[in-house]
Amino acid sequence: MTIEAVPGGVRIHLHVQPGASTTEVAGLHGDRIKLRIQAPPLDGRANAAVLAWVAERLGVPRRTVTLVRGEKSREKVVDVEGVTVEMVRERLKA
Repeated sequence: MTIEAVPGGVRIHLHVQPGASTTEVAGLHGDRIKLRIQAPPLDGRANAAVLAWVAERLGVPRRTVTLVRGEKSREKVVDVEGVTVEMVRERLKA
């Protein structure tokens, strides 16, 4: 499942493509939201960019967005506190 409710917020399953020309949602990749990120996959820059982008897009503070799994993988799981599944779907258009 791409977006699921968890206690206190939601869990988002992403497939991240670092080093893209623009940062954008690029549809689905299997059962995950495909996210193209401009940042390169060096020194955690892509992970930081993913978390910052999710926070900005959802209109929540960066501290409420946590990388749960996938630090060194394109398949990432991110938790966001204080939002609903419907809100995330609307703001990510997923």
